[in-house]
Amino acid sequence: MDRRRFLTASVGVAATGSTLVAATPAQPTALAETLGQPRPSRVTPGADVLAEQHWRRLAGHRVGVVSNPTGITRDGTHVVDSMVAAGVRPVAVFGPEHGFRGTAQAGGSEGDYRDPRTDLPVYDTYGKTAAQVAAQFAKAGVDLVVFDIADVGARFYTYIWTMYTAMHAAVLAGAAFLVLDRPNPVGGRAYGPVLNLAYASAIGLKPIVQQHGMTVGELAALFDAEFLPQDAGKRLRELQVVEVRDWRRDRLFAQTGLTWVMPSPNMPTPQTALVYPGTGLFEGTTLSEGRGTTRPFEIIGAPGMDWRWADALNGHGLAGVGFREHYFQPTFGKFTGVACGGVQVHLTGAADYDAITTAVTMLVSARLLYPEVFAWRPDNYVDKLSGSDRLRHMVDAGAGILEVVGAWQAELAAFHERRAPYLRYR
Repeated sequence: MDRRRFLTASVGVAATGSTLVAATPAQPTALAETLGQPRPSRVTPGADVLAEQHWRRLAGHRVGVVSNPTGITRDGTHVVDSMVAAGVRPVAVFGPEHGFRGTAQAGGSEGDYRDPRTDLPVYDTYGKTAAQVAAQFAKAGVDLVVFDIADVGARFYTYIWTMYTAMHAAVLAGAAFLVLDRPNPVGGRAYGPVLNLAYASAIGLKPIVQQHGMTVGELAALFDAEFLPQDAGKRLRELQVVEVRDWRRDRLFAQTGLTWVMPSPNMPTPQTALVYPGTGLFEGTTLSEGRGTTRPFEIIGAPGMDWRWADALNGHGLAGVGFREHYFQPTFGKFTGVACGGVQVHLTGAADYDAITTAVTMLVSARLLYPEVFAWRPDNYVDKLSGSDRLRHMVDAGAGILEVVGAWQAELAAFHERRAPYLRYR
């Protein structure tokens, strides 16, 4: 069954549609306590701020909504459904990678279709250029683009680039842009290397760091001021950001009291998001990054790897993390149905955990322990993930962990200065 037929058929099966059951307070509290964090407080995303006002701020506009299943209010209602119920009916919806309702796997989308719940036209933006998305906006008659997609804080996660492309398209179409801001689930600190534009791609269009530590609203302000004038010829006609209430930069998702909705099929938990800015680099290797298991990006390995890797990694004494010897058979992706050895990453405390340094340690040690197993993908995809060929060349040359991490400290410091004017939360 194709995705459009699936979405249509699902209407008769589940009367609740996209409405989700809110998580009980015990869910985020348990994770917070596991990671040694304070108990959750009540954080209010931008979507809830406008929903409380019955979306009156959007009245009189021809609204186009760029969203996916993460665009929900606190009661679990999708923002598009909430708008329609309040009588503020968008003219169209625009879906990113994985689709508006979220039925597609990595590298896929749902195509154009009519949403069976709302009867709104849904346009597929995945893989489209700014000019193509601008044409979609023009066809729908959009004069205000509303963006509400939860990010996970890593440069190579595609949703922030969906936002940038939509912003560029809004400039071309003469539309205003409004961001319903959400907390960064991995906090507000920035880590890692800055993208070299020679390695720009769909998983990294602009020179920001690997773990940017910004909300989508903050990134939108940076993108509008720093990048759109060159790419689009001018800034947005208008940029509005509906801020999150009661969120601080040192708070992880487990401390927000919010419901975790999988932003993509292989991001099942807030803990996955914490490790992803680092272990996502294993997508650029021949090792399995855990796709096809119940713990993607937390389980890493390949045939021929064994207990020695966990022993070596634990010997480094990395803060906030431990490694357990683990064996698995992926159900899809790399090594489908083949027995693999490796490790499971276990977070023991979030305050000092550095996902990217941890991943560098894993890469360096895997290459040393298993030279016949470890390899980069032949297309050097890791260069796009890390933002340049420096990581790959340094690891291949036998550089130490501190040497690799030290190589990007100057550019990281420069990025801290560059982003400072656009930060909205303390």
